[in-house]
Amino acid sequence: MALFGSRRNQVVRRRADGRFDLVLEPHLREVISSLLGELDELVEAGPGDPSLQRLAPPAYLDDADKDAEYQLLAGDELRTSRRAAIEATQELLGKNQASEAELWSWLQSLNALRLVVGTRLGIDEDEPDRTQDPEGPDAGLWSVYDFSTWLQWSVIQALGG
Repeated sequence: MALFGSRRNQVVRRRADGRFDLVLEPHLREVISSLLGELDELVEAGPGDPSLQRLAPPAYLDDADKDAEYQLLAGDELRTSRRAAIEATQELLGKNQASEAELWSWLQSLNALRLVVGTRLGIDEDEPDRTQDPEGPDAGLWSVYDFSTWLQWSVIQALGG
């Protein structure tokens, strides 16, 4: 199945009235909700997990003290904002229609999920073409990464409509 090849958006479609229909299959909504639940638990636990580092990149590369202060001040606000977007997305998954603002929350949540999974997979700007091993120990993470990429692409396509 070609995830990105379909002309018909299988996730969300723009309506004439400016709202959007959510057409994602129920079992896929459950998968997304579960993944976002795990992400929410990880974000709630705080910045100790190394896979969260991309969610709060350093603000001061040359000054560790200033950066630690910034992370302390901004960290709670960023976590609160991220968790609110995750909650909004999980609520949205139970609906059949969405507003543009709700889809933006969905994009924020999907982006956070992709960043965390990408960090765990070791994907970075210096090595964007890592080879996937469908039988390897990271096969499940690659599936989550590909699935969340497809979802993100679909939502962007609908918003750009």
